[in-house]
Amino acid sequence: QVQLVESGGGLVQTGGSLRLSCAASGSIFSIYTMGWYRQAPGKQRELVATFTSDGRTNDAESVKGRFTISRSENTVYLQMNSLKPEDTAIYYCYVEAKDSLTYITKTYWGQGTQVTVSS
Repeated sequence: QVQLVESGGGLVQTGGSLRLSCAASGSIFSIYTMGWYRQAPGKQRELVATFTSDGRTNDAESVKGRFTISRSENTVYLQMNSLKPEDTAIYYCYVEAKDSLTYITKTYWGQGTQVTVSS
């Protein structure tokens, strides 16, 4: 079993910055992908950014140039700059990992952290 604990959300003004963190632990054999999704009220969950095992990153067009994803061992970060009200959402980290006990690859989700950007 793999557990994800995320933190760093909060309330900021338009143009402000936040840094989200997500630490993976547990029976991890290997990690293939880590990243972030977000879900705003009344909207579907959307992919924000990903960090693959080969170091490749991908950002959604809506956050490109403002958000930066990075990774250190089993922790993934999301640096969010120039925040806009439309960035308001619950942000969920995820990891695609092979479990060291079952050797099954699954996607695991964090508990979510609220990001609110005031106008």
